[in-house]
Amino acid sequence: MADAVIFPKLGQTMEEGAIVKWLKNEGDPVARGDILFEIETDKANLEVESFFEGVLLKIYIRENITVPVNTVVAYVGAKGEQAPAQPPAPPAVEKAVKVEKVEEAGKIEKTEKAEGGLTQPKAIETQSSAISLQPSKKPVSPRARALAHEKAINAQSVTGTGPNGRVTTKDVEAYLVSKNYDALRITPAAKRMAQLEKIDILTLAGSGDKGRVMVEDVARAKRCHPVAMSRMRQVIARRLTESKQSIPHFYVTVTADLTDLLKFRAELKAAGLSYSVNDFVLQAVVLSLEEFPAMNSATDGLSTWWRGDVSLGVAVSLDNGLVVPVIRAAQRLTLAELAAQTRKLSEKARAGKLTPDEMTGGSFTVSNMGMLNVDAFSAIINPGEAGILAVASARETPCVKNGEVKIRSLMSMTLSADHRIVDGATAAAFANAVRAKLEDTALWRGLV
Repeated sequence: MADAVIFPKLGQTMEEGAIVKWLKNEGDPVARGDILFEIETDKANLEVESFFEGVLLKIYIRENITVPVNTVVAYVGAKGEQAPAQPPAPPAVEKAVKVEKVEEAGKIEKTEKAEGGLTQPKAIETQSSAISLQPSKKPVSPRARALAHEKAINAQSVTGTGPNGRVTTKDVEAYLVSKNYDALRITPAAKRMAQLEKIDILTLAGSGDKGRVMVEDVARAKRCHPVAMSRMRQVIARRLTESKQSIPHFYVTVTADLTDLLKFRAELKAAGLSYSVNDFVLQAVVLSLEEFPAMNSATDGLSTWWRGDVSLGVAVSLDNGLVVPVIRAAQRLTLAELAAQTRKLSEKARAGKLTPDEMTGGSFTVSNMGMLNVDAFSAIINPGEAGILAVASARETPCVKNGEVKIRSLMSMTLSADHRIVDGATAAAFANAVRAKLEDTALWRGLV
């Protein structure tokens, strides 16, 4: 009997995802442990292995279609075995209390929370239904379509005179005459590129001699075309918009003198112990969160609660976005353990190997742009957290110390705080506590 391959649930909060790449085709042999496909979760691409042996009989869900977890996406079975024509519907949730229909095309209908706090999709969005919701296009005859492609124009711009507005070859020819197409000056390479990229050559203003359309004109037009946001960028956009709309941010900026800490760091390096400035910042934040539990709290707008453990988020920049892996119970870790955890999670983030559970449940986040040569910046709070600390670059700066002007290494830090949870005095005290720890070399000598 054929075995169903389901879209896996890889984290407690994961409800849906998309297959970004099938690594097996229908009819391919499959061994236990073979990678069947890659999936895109909110902020990572992960490989999914086969638990079965046999042949990939049927693929139901193609690439780049968002589906709920536990959806049957394929069947694996014996060669020649028949797979069902349609996949089974996702299992229903018992005692579902309400169904919320999403009206936008391409969305998946889901039920609201059932007893026990679970959510369950109601139906799978299929390719055919998504297509049916697209704006209608003019019918174009095959010959007319071929001629429009040859001339590098958009057939949808042509008025059709055939049945039901069908665009015919004569319509395309008349359109070309009306646009004085033969008088256009187009380099052969530009025309080939326009055909390949499906860019209407008639919409371009040539930058060459006497208005000649060049390759760079087509390339510029291509850059102006809308590009679908990746799932990661969509999630970032949605969550940060939610944050700015629902969380009353306010900001506190302090400047830490890292001169002595940098000297101590150099001593450690000479002794074979390598720590980054960010390692010290993270440890200072953890210690300060233990002193100021309000900064390690959450709210629903009606009540607040202390988070207990420090679940420290560390922002990691990627080529296509930003992820925030979370270090659990950071208050229990030594400086060395905290540094090791940070490196491990950062490497997994850049390799796209983080699991959803490793990116959720943070209570406070540090975003460090010190390596990017910035004087100061403010960050947006992750929903569910009380604050985020934005760390800038350390600068050699003239400053007054003990009544004398000296060159010191100064670093700006800006705390974004949720005004529903903390007020200015608490936020200022917390920011100054982080600064005081970074400037306390005796503290670090005791922690290393």
